[in-house]
Amino acid sequence: MSTAAHAASHTAATRAGQAQPHTLAQVAPFKPVARPDALLTLSGVHTHIGAYHILHGVDLVVPRGQLTMLLGRNGAGKTTTLRTIMGLWQASQGRVVFNGQDITRLHTPHIAHLNIAYVPENMGIFSDLTVKENMLLAARHARRASQMDQARLEWIFQLFPAVEQFWNHPAGKLSGGQKQMLAVSRAIVEPRDLLIIDEPSKGLAPVMVNNMIGAFQQLKASGVTILLVEQNINFAKRLGDSVAVMDDGRVVHAGAMAELAQDEALQRKLLGLAL
Repeated sequence: MSTAAHAASHTAATRAGQAQPHTLAQVAPFKPVARPDALLTLSGVHTHIGAYHILHGVDLVVPRGQLTMLLGRNGAGKTTTLRTIMGLWQASQGRVVFNGQDITRLHTPHIAHLNIAYVPENMGIFSDLTVKENMLLAARHARRASQMDQARLEWIFQLFPAVEQFWNHPAGKLSGGQKQMLAVSRAIVEPRDLLIIDEPSKGLAPVMVNNMIGAFQQLKASGVTILLVEQNINFAKRLGDSVAVMDDGRVVHAGAMAELAQDEALQRKLLGLAL
């Protein structure tokens, strides 16, 4: 989503909230409990995009070694939160701390060098390059395909067989699901401390969603920490360890994903789901 479109979407959501006197954020302000196992912590983060005030004091904890789901209605501020973590948009207030280091004012390349991988909603692949060339660009310690970690590549091929099948094909010729698999494969071509992924199941056929869930289950088992934005609640239920729900630029609920998955009334309240 473009900056202008995202800001306009969020403004529309805010105006809709003004028509209904109380947003979730107004009714139920949320403050997270500090956790000693936190890999990533956002404290009171505000973000402005031009004249638009998008994030209104985000407090978020991502525990080490877990898959954290970031949920919320369209326009709640989820993508802005991810982009703020990565330094693509600068926080105007608050702190972002990764692995004990304040990264709030760091530029995106410096943040990426801390071993954080980000898969944006638009996937960020290079359509004119082959699948192999896309993977090689993401492998920081290899200048040729032969220098890539072959054992890790074999593991990726098991997770996403299409990556191997279309290795020498232009990435732009792949289907939407295959492009998503390539985008995630690029992010994990080398071991990462944190994966940040924006809506990996968006637009995918059910069989592709199941394949993606299976891949993330294996990624979880490998011990990597994952922060994942999703609109698909079933995807979230099957994968999430912990969950944070956003509304109107704030986190209004956080806890165990299993607890939210079992509470349909809370899902309706937080996400507006017709269950």
